[in-house]
Amino acid sequence: MADTILHADGLYHVYESKAEDGNVVALRGLHIDMKEGEAIAVVGPSGSGKSTLMKCLGGLMKPSAGSVSLAGKNMTRLTGQELVELRQKTVSFIFQEGNLLPDLNARDNVAQPLRHQGVPSRKALALADEMLTKLGMSHRLKALPAMLSGGEQQRVAIARALITQPRLILADEPTGALDPVTSREVLALFKDLHENDGVSFLLVTHSKEVAAFANRSLELRDGRFVAEHGESVDVENLTKDRELIIDETGTVTLPPDLLVRLGGAGRYTVGNINSGYISLQGESVESMGKMVLASTCPACKHDYKDSDEQLCPSCGSSRPMVEA
Repeated sequence: MADTILHADGLYHVYESKAEDGNVVALRGLHIDMKEGEAIAVVGPSGSGKSTLMKCLGGLMKPSAGSVSLAGKNMTRLTGQELVELRQKTVSFIFQEGNLLPDLNARDNVAQPLRHQGVPSRKALALADEMLTKLGMSHRLKALPAMLSGGEQQRVAIARALITQPRLILADEPTGALDPVTSREVLALFKDLHENDGVSFLLVTHSKEVAAFANRSLELRDGRFVAEHGESVDVENLTKDRELIIDETGTVTLPPDLLVRLGGAGRYTVGNINSGYISLQGESVESMGKMVLASTCPACKHDYKDSDEQLCPSCGSSRPMVEA
C-alpha cells in the first residue's frame, strides 16, 4: 500500500475580525489522508475555504487548530528553517496569479528555486530553458513578467513549480488564466507527471475538466467536506464530524458518508415528511463524469469526425470538452 504523502487531522482555521459579524471560521475540522502518487481535486464555490485549506496544507499558513503532516513530518511542530527545507524537498505551489518575481525574466524565475537549493546558476538556467521549452515558451525565455500575457505568466509559474521535481504539487486554479487549448496541454503534462513519475497532485478548482483529471474529488462547502466522488472511496474513512446542516435558505448538508452511500449529488424526492422522518428517493447524478472532446463545433456545427483537432478548421473556435 502506498505511503501517505499528506495528512490533515481536525483542521480548523479562524480569521479574527473586529467587524460587527465577528470572526470568520474558514475551516471546520477537516480530515484528509492523501497517498503517494494520488491526485485529488478540491471543488466548491467561492468562499468555501479552498484557498485557506491549500495554504494550511502547504505550510504557508498555520491552522488555528489541528495538525498537518507532509511526508510523515508534522509541520506544526517544525521550526521555520526546518519547514522551509521540508517544503523545498517535497512540495511545489502553483497559484492562479502566477506570483512571478517582476524584476527577473522567465528563465531566471524558473531557475530561482534550484538556486535556493544550491544548484550552480549555469546548470539551473539550462534546466529552466529545458522546462520552458517543454511548455512552449522557448521564444519568451528573456521576457520580464510584465511583457508576458496572463497565460504565458502561468506557464512560467508552472515551469517554476515543476523544476525541482517535487513529490507533491499544490495548485490553486492552475488553469484559471489559460485558454482551453493551453489548459489541456498543461493537464496533459500533469497527467504525464502523475502517471509516469508518480507525482501527487492536490488541485483546487472550479473546472470540471480539471477535477476529472483527479482520482477523486472532495466537495468543500462552508469549511466542511460534504461529499467525495471518484475511485476507491472508503466509506468507513468518512464517518468523522457527522452533522446535518440546514442553513437559513433551507439548504441541507448531509454527512459525507451518507452522501457517498446515496451516490453523491443528484435530484431526490422527499417523502414521509409528516411522520417526523425524511425519506429520500430518486436517482443520483454522477458529479465527476469522464470528459471527452466535443464531436461537433458549438459555434459553426463543424463535424470533427475522428479528428483530435483542438481548433475548429471552419471558424477557429476552441474545441470544448463535454461529459461523455
